[in-house]
Amino acid sequence: MTESPGSVPYPQPYGAAPAPAAARSRRRWPLALALVAVLLVVLAGVGVVVVRPGPVAGWLGAASAPPASARAAEPDPSAVLAGPDANAPLPTPEGVRAALDPLTRAAVLGDRVNISVADVSTGTALYGSGQDTPTVPASVTKLATAVAVLEARGPAYRIPTRAVAGPNPGEVVLVGGGDPSLAVNNHGFYPGAARLDDLAAQVRTALGGTAPTRVIVDSSLFTGPVYEPGWDADIPTGGFGAPITALMTDGARRDPETARKTADQTNHAAERVPQPDLAAGRQFARLLGLTGDAVAVQRGKAPAAGPSATAGAPAPGAELGKVESLPLIRLVDIMISDSDNVIAECMARQVALARNKPASFAGGAAATDEVIGELGLPAAEISLADGSGLSRTNRISPSLLTDLLTLAGNGSHPELGAIFGGLPVGGWSGTLDERYQATATKAGAGMVRAKTGTLTGVNAIAGLVTTADGRLLTFAVLTDRTPPDTLDETRQALDRISSALAGCGCR
Repeated sequence: MTESPGSVPYPQPYGAAPAPAAARSRRRWPLALALVAVLLVVLAGVGVVVVRPGPVAGWLGAASAPPASARAAEPDPSAVLAGPDANAPLPTPEGVRAALDPLTRAAVLGDRVNISVADVSTGTALYGSGQDTPTVPASVTKLATAVAVLEARGPAYRIPTRAVAGPNPGEVVLVGGGDPSLAVNNHGFYPGAARLDDLAAQVRTALGGTAPTRVIVDSSLFTGPVYEPGWDADIPTGGFGAPITALMTDGARRDPETARKTADQTNHAAERVPQPDLAAGRQFARLLGLTGDAVAVQRGKAPAAGPSATAGAPAPGAELGKVESLPLIRLVDIMISDSDNVIAECMARQVALARNKPASFAGGAAATDEVIGELGLPAAEISLADGSGLSRTNRISPSLLTDLLTLAGNGSHPELGAIFGGLPVGGWSGTLDERYQATATKAGAGMVRAKTGTLTGVNAIAGLVTTADGRLLTFAVLTDRTPPDTLDETRQALDRISSALAGCGCR
């Protein structure tokens, strides 16, 4: 079983970053009080309206954007509410233990409940039970993928999709760069995505009087299997996964327009095509005006880079056009808010490429582990096989997750604050939309912002919660031995834990 999440508004980080600390001991970091001001959207109508200040405008392309013809349009940012009070009283470990101990023993959580709670502004560990034990994280894995790709590539990076001249006049090679959101036209699944029809227009101009005759697909940037061996057998057919190739449109959805219209807050499943790169190539061939047998594209390699296209027939390898994805800061937001597994796998491969590793499941996992270690986090407590969390062989400790969220929120790495914008909000959005409704969990509604993870027998949640005194905490609860047929009860038991933190000062 896989989870099926939804979307959430898009707050952004700000604040001056302190000088990064050199060597940080486990959960005793000298963290600055500068916090992400919009780590939590509070549903009560109080607070100061905040828009995206600081470095975010530059990440979105305000400073050195590519030409308008080569990049997707950006929607206007949404205003959000300000965050909690960083000077609020700090809970005590004794107070947190008194609140949580009885809740962690709920039978529906199974016999392995590993949990970590820490304070964001100081990094102080407040509660732990099996906190350093690597556990199956399911989709909570996406938090590690997000941090790794933002650190390795940077929030402003855009993934290119290129067209170059083939070896013979009129031949066009469509070169995939790993953009999972690429659309065919303005009816795509992802708003503002780069489009093949724009690329086709550039190609026709660059070819001048030479008519397109054939399209070759180069999806060789990604290597290895297109499905991870640790995935459940129903992933390829269940609508939440797809073959991971360097060239695809709309996350490999067969009918993206219908998928977009029918997707709701909790269900983004859709039928996927079995060969996404060839499907994209056929669409591109049609956009170039090819018909009949000429639409039957085949895979190949782009010729070595030649000079830029000029008037007349361009030389083999000459670039005929390029479009670029939304910046990574926005792809990461979509990945987390929608729990988009295909975007997650492509983000992991971007980490691999940035670290000169093979752009494969194994390469992405190894590169993510490497970046986690470079950030001063305990890499021994993370072992990944994929970037989405669909693999049951993934392992992450709860304390690594709270360390990771603390690092992203303490201001020392402002580029990492983008992970918070997509986190679902309790009782409001995404996978938490219909949760925190019961009397025992109402305190968490609007106070919890977290990523969930679900596989059969695995239920996890990790994120942020504001206490009754206004203190911002990070928490992670991972369970990977839950009883069968207790999904709703297990989720409510998890919600009681974060709701207990929201409802008390825990002092």
